[in-house]
Amino acid sequence: MNVFAWIILGLIAGFIGSKIVNKSGSGMIMDIALGVVGAIVGGVIFNFFGAAGVTGLNIWSLLVSVIGAVVVLWLYHAVSGRRA
Repeated sequence: MNVFAWIILGLIAGFIGSKIVNKSGSGMIMDIALGVVGAIVGGVIFNFFGAAGVTGLNIWSLLVSVIGAVVVLWLYHAVSGRRA
């Protein structure tokens, strides 16, 4: 995947993850950053359990990325002390 696709996937996953975790976005840049990190984390988690991780710009990759973004956002809020 190219950088533009990672940014788009990260934005969507970060936005959805933010809505799931804290019901409001964390800002566009933070949503993109946490979404891209979430895509990487989600890919690692899914690969650890033997499933395919992020495979491109598709629904499966979005699902993996959102799950990873939720994990990253939950950890971010736990470490930063902000209430989710």
